[in-house]
Amino acid sequence: MQSMHIKVLGPLFLGATEDGLGCAPSAPKPRQLLALLTVNANQFVTTTTCIDELWAAEPPRSAITTIRTYVMHIRRALHKAEIGEEPSDGILRTRQRGYQLFLGRNSLDLFRFVDQVDEGKRALLLGDHCRGAETLRNALAVWQGPPLADVQAGPLITAHQARLQEIRFNCLELRIEAELRLGLHNELISELIGLAAEFPTRENLHAQLMLALFRSGRQAQALDVYRQLRTVLSKELGIEPSRRIRQLHDAVLLADPGLDAPRSLSGALLQTLDLVGSCSV
Repeated sequence: MQSMHIKVLGPLFLGATEDGLGCAPSAPKPRQLLALLTVNANQFVTTTTCIDELWAAEPPRSAITTIRTYVMHIRRALHKAEIGEEPSDGILRTRQRGYQLFLGRNSLDLFRFVDQVDEGKRALLLGDHCRGAETLRNALAVWQGPPLADVQAGPLITAHQARLQEIRFNCLELRIEAELRLGLHNELISELIGLAAEFPTRENLHAQLMLALFRSGRQAQALDVYRQLRTVLSKELGIEPSRRIRQLHDAVLLADPGLDAPRSLSGALLQTLDLVGSCSV
């Protein structure tokens, strides 16, 4: 028995199968409301919240009636996407002064992503960095682009988009940490160079690149990464690098053996910047 599939980690998608034809509303406002209800899946969303997202400070007088019309369109789309499931009015339920969209863990890509990230973290805590890295790679593969990339976003969806991007980035950094622990520093350098250029103020990302370069025998380039980071932070934000990455710089400068690839893999969820505590500087 199949169930519907909804995706928010990329363009909004609603369909009976994950790779089939989509049937999400095409009109911007109903599509926006579906997106809002989906990123709040299984939670109660008040009518006031819906109005704030759709019209911000200038709602029409007919806002509540209009939202009811949009909900009707969404229910029709949900019904079209259902195969062997309960009626769509059971999935999208009207509550007093609001709505609640009920979705199973396998129906929403966001749920699958979060579940895989949690599974990957558990593997890393148990010291299984190979399985942890693979699980985190699979989690990142769920993404198909910026979240809700084709949805007209109001203030609430915009906040959700920023939160989801941060969650994705944290998963990415954790996957890289696991692969550094597996001795894949050479393989990671090209990816990390691209990421450092894309996110020029992310300290831990630059720390990961410094470590990968150092472990690959490219100490001078690792120090150049720190200098570039320091220049960007000073010019764009008017700040100096944190104490922890300054300590990492000093450890690279002194070729501290505490930065060498670990011979044994502990279960601690450490980031590259946490290595400075084991260095002699």
